[in-house]
Amino acid sequence: MGHATGITMKRAATRALAAGLTLAAIALGAAGQASSATLDTVRARGRILCGVGESFPGFFAADSNGRWQGLDVDFCRALAAAVLGDAEKVTFAPATPVARFPQLQSGEVDLLSRSVTWTLSRDAALGLHFVGVTFHDGQGFMVRKALGVAHVSELRDATICTQSGTTTERNLADWFRARGIGFSPVVFETAPQAVAAYESGRCDAYTTDRSTLQARLGAMQDPAAHVILPETITSALNGPVVRQGDGQWANIVRWTLNALIGAEARGITSANAEQLRATSTHPETRRMLGAEGGLGRMLGLSDSWAYEAIRQVGNYAEIYERNLGPGARVQIPRAGGPNRLAVDGGLLVAPAFE
Repeated sequence: MGHATGITMKRAATRALAAGLTLAAIALGAAGQASSATLDTVRARGRILCGVGESFPGFFAADSNGRWQGLDVDFCRALAAAVLGDAEKVTFAPATPVARFPQLQSGEVDLLSRSVTWTLSRDAALGLHFVGVTFHDGQGFMVRKALGVAHVSELRDATICTQSGTTTERNLADWFRARGIGFSPVVFETAPQAVAAYESGRCDAYTTDRSTLQARLGAMQDPAAHVILPETITSALNGPVVRQGDGQWANIVRWTLNALIGAEARGITSANAEQLRATSTHPETRRMLGAEGGLGRMLGLSDSWAYEAIRQVGNYAEIYERNLGPGARVQIPRAGGPNRLAVDGGLLVAPAFE
C-alpha cells in the first residue's frame, strides 16, 4: 500500500473536537434567539436563501450558465414555490462541509439542502432540526482496479482520501478501529481536493457516500481503471436541515417534502396538477392541492402551497428522474434501491394530508 502522507488520527480527532465545540457554542446562541420569524423574514426579503455544497452533480452543481441544478437544488425551488409562489425566488449559497453548519446557525441561509446526513449529535447538540429524508445513501469506497482489492477489509495499512468536516471521516475511523485494521487517513477540506489526490495516486482509496462515488467515477480521466467496492459500511439518511426553535418553518419545509413524495404516491404530476385540482373527487388529493380543507393556513401559507410546488417543480419522481435518471449526467437508478415509495419496496412515505 502507499506511504501515508496525510494528517494523523490524533490531529483529526483534535480538529473534530474543536470544530464540534465551536458549533455547539454557535448553536446555543442561535437557539436562544430562534423564534417563528423565518417565514416573516423570507417574505420580507422576497427570496429563500438555500445553503448548498460547492459542487456535487446530480444533487447541487452550477451548470455552464451558472444555473444551479440537482435534486437538493430542486427541493429548494419547490420550497420557494410553496412559500412565495415562484420557484425562481431562491438564492443558492455554497459552502464547504466545515462551514455549512455555522452558515445555517448564523442566519446566512434559511435551510441547508445539500445531502446533509442526519445524526444524533447534529440533531441534539448543534441546534439543528432535520425535517425529513430526500435521499437514502451509504458510505462506500473506490479503489484502482490495479490495486487488486475486492473488499474493504483488504485495505489494511492503506492510505485513504476523504473530506474533513463530514460523517465519512468519522465513519472511516470507526469502521477500521472496530476491526483492528490499520490505515492512514489523508484528509482534505474540499471534495475536489480529495478526489484529485486519489486520482493522482496519493491515496490507495477514496471514501464518501456511494452516490458521490458514482458521480466522481464518471468524471475521472479513466473511469474504467477504478471500481467501487461492494460494501456499504454505514447508512446515511440525507435531507434538508433548519435551525431549531422555529417550529413553523420546520413544518413548512417538512410538509413541502411530504407533498412531493405524497404527490408521487397519488399520481399527481407537474403536468396534471391543475386538472386534478379542478376535477378530482378524491378527498386527500383535493386537500393536498388546496381545493378544500384549508391545510395551507395551518402552516401560515396559501392553501395552494403544495399545488404550486408540484406544478412548478414536479413530484419526487419527476425531480429524481430529471437529476439522477437515465438522461441525467449522473445516473443512480431507483429500481431495487431505497429511494422508492414504500409501496414499491423502498423507504419513501408521506404522512396523511388531513
